[in-house]
Amino acid sequence: MPKIAKEKGPLAVSRMTGDGYHAVGGVAGLHLQISGKARSWILRTTVGEKIRKGRDGSEKKVPNRKDIGLGSYPEISLAEARQRAKSVKDEIRKGVDPILAKKATRAALQAAQASAITFAEATRKFLDAKGDEWRSAKHRAQWKSTLDTYAKSLANMHVADIRKEHVLHLLEPIWKDVTETATRVRQRIEKILDWAAVRGYRTGENPARWKGNLDHLLPTPGKIAPIEHHRAIPIGDMGQFMHDLREREGTSARALEFAALTAARSGEARGATWAEIDLNAGIWTVPGAKMKARKEHRVPLSKAAVKLLESIKPEHAKGLVFPGTAGKPLSDMSLTAVMRRMKVDAVPHGLRSTFRDWAAERTAYPREIAEMALAHTIANKTEAAYRRGDVLAKRRRMMEEWATFCGRIEAKQGNVLAIKQSA
Repeated sequence: MPKIAKEKGPLAVSRMTGDGYHAVGGVAGLHLQISGKARSWILRTTVGEKIRKGRDGSEKKVPNRKDIGLGSYPEISLAEARQRAKSVKDEIRKGVDPILAKKATRAALQAAQASAITFAEATRKFLDAKGDEWRSAKHRAQWKSTLDTYAKSLANMHVADIRKEHVLHLLEPIWKDVTETATRVRQRIEKILDWAAVRGYRTGENPARWKGNLDHLLPTPGKIAPIEHHRAIPIGDMGQFMHDLREREGTSARALEFAALTAARSGEARGATWAEIDLNAGIWTVPGAKMKARKEHRVPLSKAAVKLLESIKPEHAKGLVFPGTAGKPLSDMSLTAVMRRMKVDAVPHGLRSTFRDWAAERTAYPREIAEMALAHTIANKTEAAYRRGDVLAKRRRMMEEWATFCGRIEAKQGNVLAIKQSA
């Protein structure tokens, strides 16, 4: 047991000099440590026992002596240092190692501080982690804009503190008025909170989860706001539409025509480059990075599509097939604007629906062939197995028939349906 030194008073302690440990009395082992200008309180004591190995390999238990810091002097007064020293000794008598306990407390505090991130910070980290999966900066911007607009109440909350009532508070006012947007907001909040849970920033159930959770508290979206599909051109009007479209000039009109003939998405057509197109083979190979399913897609080009491309191909074909201003891709509204000027009650994406309807109602091609032409992802494993190849030859015949169909105008004369070839 450490020898109890003669008890020193505050004045005597203030006059101590010389580097080293100076016993101050009052509590066994309490010292003032001096190192240059630095002064601090140290309790030199024993905390249990430890095993010491001898040179011969023998082991024996010896006192586990430790120096425990109690704070700096004079910030911690002599009286407070003695009180702290007594408290430490009480803990040791109870079997607590004060140094290990202090480390555990510090680690818990650091863990709590590390997990205390706000929803806004979690959103930023989530977008940084997952944003590369998205094909365009526009998608990322839409995510951020939607949450900035409709999830403001969560922005400064720690993700660990977000509960069901907080999610309901922001969803209920918009659920019936802008159902589709509200649904996206809920889905995005759910994804961010799922990410936060996996990263250790929160625990427990996800309060934004729909099934078995919010579905009991909010109306089903489809029942209060029926899904609106992209407006499409009726099958029988497709020939007239293509005839009128070909009468129009401009890059946007040609890009729209190309999208119609290939049943491609607007973005894929607008982003097409000459390097992707082999006119001799009649194939357009769209890289996986540009496709929604992130898989390369080969498009067989009909004679009409090849003729269109040959008519606009420059002498030294490089870059985009349908360049916009300053050689950049056409905007997503450029093709829509063409259809608006034509006073057509449809949107570019609806042309894919027209193609799908034509394949189902006017041809005998199997459903999966049309789905492959549209580059749709198939969840059904049996059907997916059928698609190990891309059945290019069959799709080429189908696209040729589609192009022929698009080149004919169907005209109704009483109850007789007449078909005439467009000019």
